[in-house]
Amino acid sequence: MSRLDSPTVVLVHGAFADASSFARVIPELIARGLNVVAPAVPNRSLLGDSAYIASIVRQLPGPVILVGHSYGGAVITVAGMEDNVKALVFLAGYALEEGESLGELQGRFPDSDLASVLVYTPFPIEGSTEAGTDVSVQIDKFPAVFAADVDPGLASVLAVSQRPLAAQAFAEKAPAAAWKTKPSWGLVATADRTINPDVERYGYERAGMTTVDVHSSHLVMLAHPERVADLIVDAVRATAH
Repeated sequence: MSRLDSPTVVLVHGAFADASSFARVIPELIARGLNVVAPAVPNRSLLGDSAYIASIVRQLPGPVILVGHSYGGAVITVAGMEDNVKALVFLAGYALEEGESLGELQGRFPDSDLASVLVYTPFPIEGSTEAGTDVSVQIDKFPAVFAADVDPGLASVLAVSQRPLAAQAFAEKAPAAAWKTKPSWGLVATADRTINPDVERYGYERAGMTTVDVHSSHLVMLAHPERVADLIVDAVRATAH
């Protein structure tokens, strides 16, 4: 498949991370002839973040394979409604039902280790007298909870360069679920201490996705980039015309 003929893979990062979390997957995809875009997600609200990613998708020529990690899974659940999105790939992610929030899906299952190591920090909201709340992970706990099988030196860098998620995002309900109309694939990180793997599996099975298990920490893209790239390529091939 030549690059000109291939779809664009849009990689949507999650909470407490940025697009550099795909740094090991991107070269794998480019080497396989795929176009790749890895935008910076604002991580301010589910509705706002989904609208932002949807605006990027709309401006891309040709078909799009939308890939979401963690909270990014919730984002692509909504943004995936764009007409040129041909498939969704969830990586250790939230696959929300229409009308469901992150908090509601997570609340069906026991808390992961993440719940006890979160930090809540106020931040100013432009045009408002009330502060918002940023959610991040304790720096000293981040490597073990988020990136246990990632190089320790890299994990320490990730810990101090987190992109927090605004607390508002946990309560907003998904207005649509693109997996209802788009073929979808889901990767369960079976050693995940950030999202309970049962949360991932439940969302995928409810959606009828093709599901694979990988023994990995939450940051499966950095720990097992080849496995992630293989799954994305599976989605590309299955939806090629």
